[in-house]
Amino acid sequence: MNEKPNHSTQQDSSVTVIGLGPMGQAMTRTLLAAGHRVTVWNRTAGRADGVVADGATLAATPGEAVEASDLVILSLTDYQAMYDILDTDSATASLAGRTLVNLSSDTPDRTRKAATWAASHDAAFLTGGVMVPAPMVGTEAACIYYSGPDEVMENYRAVLAPIGTPKYLGEDPGLAQMMYQAQLTVFLTTLSALMHATAMLGTAGMKAREALPELLSFTDSIGAILSAGEETPGAALDAGEHPGDLSTVIMMGATSDHIVETSTSLGLDLALPLAVQAHYRRAIENGHGSDNWTRIIDGIRAPR
Repeated sequence: MNEKPNHSTQQDSSVTVIGLGPMGQAMTRTLLAAGHRVTVWNRTAGRADGVVADGATLAATPGEAVEASDLVILSLTDYQAMYDILDTDSATASLAGRTLVNLSSDTPDRTRKAATWAASHDAAFLTGGVMVPAPMVGTEAACIYYSGPDEVMENYRAVLAPIGTPKYLGEDPGLAQMMYQAQLTVFLTTLSALMHATAMLGTAGMKAREALPELLSFTDSIGAILSAGEETPGAALDAGEHPGDLSTVIMMGATSDHIVETSTSLGLDLALPLAVQAHYRRAIENGHGSDNWTRIIDGIRAPR
């Protein structure tokens, strides 16, 4: 019978990484550079060639990879991939007493179910959301949100820190996934907005290399704009206050109308501008036109 590691005490420096896409490879190299012994496994074994050349050990099977370390980091497409790889007799038999740190993207509900599944095999479970692309893993700009048992987080904080600054959110295993999805909501909609704006300017003959520097400069300033006049951003929202002394729903809604009209006249896709316009129209219909633009959150929280 396998001896169960005690994850309530300081762990050794062995780490397993399962999943060797660009993110998994970057994490493996970062852990190697930090002095850890790293065992890897990937469904396409050839992807391990580079990190093996750098010093990692390639396991022949998922079960062998789990056996190699107390700490197992998963960097996969989604949580189903975790089950496909680990929910087999050979792999699950090795899970007891180990800690799984799943850095894959999925929904908070699936994440919570995964924590329950891990517990059913006597494994601890941490959820993580990596907030930088692979080339930035291991840099000062890298950060990772975690949630799960506080004791497990603290035990492995030092081991995980080289990958990116750990930001622990709490015991709920779904919380880090929720933060990851929230951050990516901002990121993906910003990417779409940048491409829409670039396409808009392109109809006037402006090249992307001319437009994007201006658009990105404005994007960088949004945080300062939103923080202006509010010492603690979000405090008024938490209090249910939407003072209409600056940017009102009516004013912002009129701007959204102009964007829809301009995009229509230029023959651009209307999906994004119509979605934004709908937020303001709903708030106006509900009698909140003179409130601050933040009032649109009501319609987002309780869509019709």
